[in-house]
Amino acid sequence: MKSKDILVTGSTGYIGGRLVPRLLDAGYRVRALGRSASKLKCRPWASHPNATIVVGNVLDRDSLRDAAAGCGAVYYLVHSMVRGTRDFSATDRLAAKNMVAAAKAGGVERMIYLGGLGDEQAGLSPHLRSRLEVAHILQSGGVPTTFLRAAVVLGSGGASFEIMRYLVDRLPVMITPKWLDTPFQPIAVRNVLRYLEGCLEHPETAGQTYDVGGPEILTYRQLIEIYTEEAGLRKRVIIPVPLFSIRLSSYWIHLVTPVHASLARPLAESLRNRMVCGESRIRSIIPQELLTPRQALRVALDRIRQDQVETCWMDAGRLTSPEWVQCGDAPYAGGAVLRCAYRMRLKATPEEVWSEISRLGGDTGWHYGNRLYTLGRWMDILMGGQGRGRVRRHSKALFTGDVMDFWRVLEMDPPHRLLLYGEMNTPGESVLEFRITLLPDGEIELKQIGRFLPKGLAGLAYWFSLYHIHQRMFRGTLRGIGSRIGRPVISGPEPFNPVAEYSCRIPTPAETGNDRTR
Repeated sequence: MKSKDILVTGSTGYIGGRLVPRLLDAGYRVRALGRSASKLKCRPWASHPNATIVVGNVLDRDSLRDAAAGCGAVYYLVHSMVRGTRDFSATDRLAAKNMVAAAKAGGVERMIYLGGLGDEQAGLSPHLRSRLEVAHILQSGGVPTTFLRAAVVLGSGGASFEIMRYLVDRLPVMITPKWLDTPFQPIAVRNVLRYLEGCLEHPETAGQTYDVGGPEILTYRQLIEIYTEEAGLRKRVIIPVPLFSIRLSSYWIHLVTPVHASLARPLAESLRNRMVCGESRIRSIIPQELLTPRQALRVALDRIRQDQVETCWMDAGRLTSPEWVQCGDAPYAGGAVLRCAYRMRLKATPEEVWSEISRLGGDTGWHYGNRLYTLGRWMDILMGGQGRGRVRRHSKALFTGDVMDFWRVLEMDPPHRLLLYGEMNTPGESVLEFRITLLPDGEIELKQIGRFLPKGLAGLAYWFSLYHIHQRMFRGTLRGIGSRIGRPVISGPEPFNPVAEYSCRIPTPAETGNDRTR
């Protein structure tokens, strides 16, 4: 199999982003498929001589066919259960059919798919039912497909782990639904990755279905108790309530954790189903040390404490640059782009300034008005926006697609430029940009530029009602950066007009995800 390329779909996702470097280390040639070239190219493994960046979309059959052509195997690690997808089951169904057609046309020898674990006769949740439907489509398509069925995957950065971590960390008393006593068989993420990689090494796994789980069966209540002990927290009071509905559970998760209700609901629905392995044949085919839930949680917490979270569930999803962000003027943007911009000159190096900018958000905060940011997060939640306090994957390093509170990294050119896209639920679209320029006299000019494209009168009212607050926060952030660096501030922060600095730049096909070339 090492004589042919291996295509990994979902290569910027939680599992795919960890599988790619393992395959490369094992000597495989890997085509990493994603919708954003910039998001793929910033990964640590992107420069590996055996890695090929492939821009494509599982919903675009042509791009998928080009990506799969000549590959020996395909890992199918995508799903559509993300915010903004109205019917993830229908989207997943279409994507799976496209994958089957692309694999057959490209002469793919086998596929490997990671899905959910559950009894088909037990009234599966929509999420698990969709995962099973995808497996049926892939396995009936003519290309031998290995289906690995897993329950909850335990690992730092995983959605299920993060939900539990934030709930337990923040709530000494938890009112929970009755499914807290449902049995399930979790598995550590490192064990899942070993099974995925091992399937390539064992051709007898082609076309087979295997249940993959850890060595212990327990309940969610027991898992919470284990987490509490490993995290060094006081014992939590758990109060199950029979009438605590799935909808209410998802809203509660949305309120307390970084996970949006649109993702929390299908996950919460799945927790009602008993997810226990019905067989364990794969253990004899791909032997390995299976971590217990306690060991898996301990490793996950260590990774977080050491700032070594390899991938995060928030890495996945579309990264689209709105055209007005590239253009920045009314004729191209389709309306008036409103701006708030400040600049400051200081004695420092671009690397020193970049180091401080890349730490913004998370535990570091924004150096000014952090309470206002907290208030803004709560208001955003009440308006149906992102979950509370979305976490940074790493406290210092940044990659394209990472989140910084309710911003997402859209573009970056260290140590000169950082462009963030606002994911708040506001009547308009917003971006925040930092520019670092080395001047001829050796000084640094640091600019912070906020741009907002309002939608209707509500957007205008939103912008102008907060404009003076934004001014104060911009000045405070720049002062805070200068103070943290500890270098002399020559002038500023002072307002300036950034309009003259921007000209329309139409994104390249590779940047928009429409480039079908490798």
